Amino acid sequence: MAAQKTLRQKIAARVARKRDAVFLPREFADLGGEDQVLRALRSLVRDGELIRLGYGVYALAQRSRLSGKPMLAATDGFVGAARAALDKLGVAWQPTDLEQAYRLGRFTQVPLNAVVRIKGRFARRLGYRGHLLAIER
Repeated sequence: MAAQKTLRQKIAARVARKRDAVFLPREFADLGGEDQVLRALRSLVRDGELIRLGYGVYALAQRSRLSGKPMLAATDGFVGAARAALDKLGVAWQPTDLEQAYRLGRFTQVPLNAVVRIKGRFARRLGYRGHLLAIER
C-alpha cells in the first residue's frame, strides 16, 4: 500500500504539472485549509522551489547554474511574472506610454524598470530582490 502524500508534496506536484509561472494560494484551496496551504507554500519557498513576489503571490523558481540560488523561472523575468500575477488577480493593466513607444520604434531607450498602468484599484506590492513593480494610474 502506498503512503499518503503530504500537502506539501501535493502542491509541489501540482506546480510541476502546471505551465504557469505564477501561483496564488486559492489555486490550492481544494487540497487543504488556508493556513495549511500557506504553511506548505512557505515551506516550498524555504526550499527554493517557489519565490514569494508579494502577499498571496508566488512564482516558480529554478536553481541558478552559477550560484545555486533560486531565481525566477518566468521567461520575461520579473516583468513577465508580475504581469502574469496581475492577470491572475483579475487586475486590468496595460503597458506604459514609454514602453508602447519603444515597441513601435519611436523611442530608442530600452525600458528597464517594471512599470505598468493600472486601471482601477490595486493596493498590493509585488517585488523581487529589491525591485518593485511600479504602478502608474
